[in-house]
Amino acid sequence: MTKHNLDETARALVAPGKGILAADESVATITKRFDALHIPSTAETRRAYREMLFTTPDLTRFVSGVIMYDETIRQVTQRGERLADGLARAGIMPGIKVDTGAKPLAACPGETVTEGLDGLRDRLQEYQTMGARFAKWRAVIRVSDHLPSDTCVDVNAHALGRYAALCQEAGLVPIVEPEVLMDGGHTLARSEVVTGSVLERVFRALYRQRVALEGMLLKPNMVVPGKECPEQASVAAVATATLRVLRRYVPAAVPGIVFLSGGQDDRRATAHLNAMNAAAEERPWRVSFSYGRALQDPALEAWGGRASGVQAGQQALHHRARCNSAASLGEYDDAMERDTADTAMASQRAHWSDD
Repeated sequence: MTKHNLDETARALVAPGKGILAADESVATITKRFDALHIPSTAETRRAYREMLFTTPDLTRFVSGVIMYDETIRQVTQRGERLADGLARAGIMPGIKVDTGAKPLAACPGETVTEGLDGLRDRLQEYQTMGARFAKWRAVIRVSDHLPSDTCVDVNAHALGRYAALCQEAGLVPIVEPEVLMDGGHTLARSEVVTGSVLERVFRALYRQRVALEGMLLKPNMVVPGKECPEQASVAAVATATLRVLRRYVPAAVPGIVFLSGGQDDRRATAHLNAMNAAAEERPWRVSFSYGRALQDPALEAWGGRASGVQAGQQALHHRARCNSAASLGEYDDAMERDTADTAMASQRAHWSDD
């Protein structure tokens, strides 16, 4: 794929009113979420869940791409169609998570480095032949009074740069995800300082490794205080701090920023996204979403592992995708949540019918 095509793909992923569904949980992670709802985690139940999500009617109005896990991109629907092919047929670009997870960083207690560079060139080529149009790599940055260390930020930024360069070589748009975690008691101001420092070093690494910024997307955290911080920030304060950091550290050549939800509940993540897009000042990049749990949690609960819950699960996903689509345009309103009660009732009826 040429640089021109990479640019086009990146822009299409952040087309007005569209964002990305992150459905790339590892087997271990999705098993924990299934266990919480007493859903058996098998290859078949995981396939059924992802098929429920991906075949949601009219999803393409709000979702431009889906990030999958290795297991998922290899699975087929009940009708025998590959899940990736079904997404492409519906007008949604298939994507793939290519890192192998965060592992303890030697000599840096409490910190991690994301692994997966070994053999990545060959894996990217295989995923490209399987229909993937873009990829994702997540770095994890912990915050405290003394963390992160320079070592942690630098090694993760370097890995993000190497990954992104290999993606573009393979004709895939890299989504670069440096996540400053919400865990801890740090303040909004501390989150802003750390996020800015991380972004500055990530883009320095991307420049050094000759990544074409026009053919990539950034997937950062929003600037929020830690979950244990006694002083939580307003929606307006989060939007202001986040936009301030992005203006300072994200080059205008980047076509789009697709936020992770990072443990925020679904409505809070939507409200924060909307506040940023409703702000009066102009931005050089589109600001949208690449949410996992903030899109999936209501759908997973409504589905509940039951065939009779498919419609309720799809209604819940459609509703959250519609709300976040509006938020990506600065047009979300609390009144849009009126469908929530109906979705919950549909889910309950589905559960009752099986009990």
